[in-house]
Amino acid sequence: MKQHRNFSYKRLFQNVKLALTGKELDFTSGSISRAIFLLSVPMIIEMLMESVFALVDIMYVSRVSINAVATIGLTESVVTLIYAVAIGLSMAATAIVARRIGEKDVVGARESAVQAILIGVIVAMVVSIVGVMYPREILSVMGAEPDLIEEGFRYTQILLAGNVTIVLLFIINAVFRGAGDASMAMWSLILSNGLNIILDPLFIFGWGPVPAYGVTGAAIATTIGRGTAVIFQLAILIYGSSRIKLKYRDFVLKLKVIKKLVRISLGGIGQFLIGTSSWVFLMRIMAEFGSEVLAGYTISIRVMMFTLMPSWGISNAAATLVGQNLGAQQVDRAERSVWKTGKYNAYIMVTVSLFYLLFAQKIISWFNDSPAVVEAGALSLQVIAAGYIFYAYGMVITQAFNGAGDTKTPTIINLFCFWVFQLPFAYLAALVLNWGPLGVYLGITLAETLIAIIAVVLFRKGKWKTVEV
Repeated sequence: MKQHRNFSYKRLFQNVKLALTGKELDFTSGSISRAIFLLSVPMIIEMLMESVFALVDIMYVSRVSINAVATIGLTESVVTLIYAVAIGLSMAATAIVARRIGEKDVVGARESAVQAILIGVIVAMVVSIVGVMYPREILSVMGAEPDLIEEGFRYTQILLAGNVTIVLLFIINAVFRGAGDASMAMWSLILSNGLNIILDPLFIFGWGPVPAYGVTGAAIATTIGRGTAVIFQLAILIYGSSRIKLKYRDFVLKLKVIKKLVRISLGGIGQFLIGTSSWVFLMRIMAEFGSEVLAGYTISIRVMMFTLMPSWGISNAAATLVGQNLGAQQVDRAERSVWKTGKYNAYIMVTVSLFYLLFAQKIISWFNDSPAVVEAGALSLQVIAAGYIFYAYGMVITQAFNGAGDTKTPTIINLFCFWVFQLPFAYLAALVLNWGPLGVYLGITLAETLIAIIAVVLFRKGKWKTVEV
């Protein structure tokens, strides 16, 4: 028994090491469970890095001024549009690169990677020009007061001027994931966030010959951190050991490939914008119940987002597995990979759900001990977490569609479940039927449950198996 246990631990350690170093890139053969593990570990760490990035920035900037925090909030609202494009192109890049890798068509994968990068650079250049020329006007349109604009316009200007670092970080990481090299995407974000943590206080508060730039320093640190990570990514693609090796002569526009990328990315952009806009409207409904209820809801969402990151990492693994296996003409293996990934995701989500149901009040009280805030936040955690098992499958199957290149189906599902069902239900239940915040919480849980049910039904029909990318 002891020998068996030691063997299991040794094998686990070896798999973790392999996942972090990314030595295995082909997931069209062998154990599906092992493939899910090797892809999920770096993807989970990658998603956690995204959370750390946001927390570090706001932690330092909150020590500058209220205007500084507000500047970041307003600028991030604009940057959401950039994220939408970057995420859309990333979904397309992962789907096409994974499919080509599964087909053993490395040249086609390289071609798709280059075209995705070129599209990203072109879009980013347009945004940069607008950001450099009109930062004050952008903040003014967003409703900023004159004193906030004067304090924060440089932050907006620098962040938008360097938005190419945001776009390329997303796209190139998507290329790595599609090729099965999820560990390289993880290391890119570790580099980006590590530099940001070091440079944030340096540029915000000043040190030695470096002056204190205030909130502008946060934009400088963020852009340098992301920019360094992008240089690292490109160096790996051009000079490193990545399966996809780019050559300078590859950087030529190819309209046929671009057309395919744009077609697939439109669905990804739609998914992001539909989801984001629905959360904005829900926040507006919650604002009707006062600042304490809104604060409790906001805290609960932040807590849930952090614990959802592992699930998003596992869900991203499904996209790579589906893309590569469809490319290798192993449709059954692609389908089995999705159901297995969903099962593992459900184990995690049910565990988290039970934790929230039992300790919701305690968790919220760590952030704020006001009785009204704790009550609202705890109720939010408990009601929303009650549907976590559905979220588990909903996330995985949505990413499976995306990995197959079928970004249209999840977009339609989201449009129906969020805009046609969730928002009207939340409004009627919370404000017309006077259920209060509970109406919003139920709207979220029921909508996510509906997404999972519809996604399962459509996935079983199998049209995703015949999508050409």
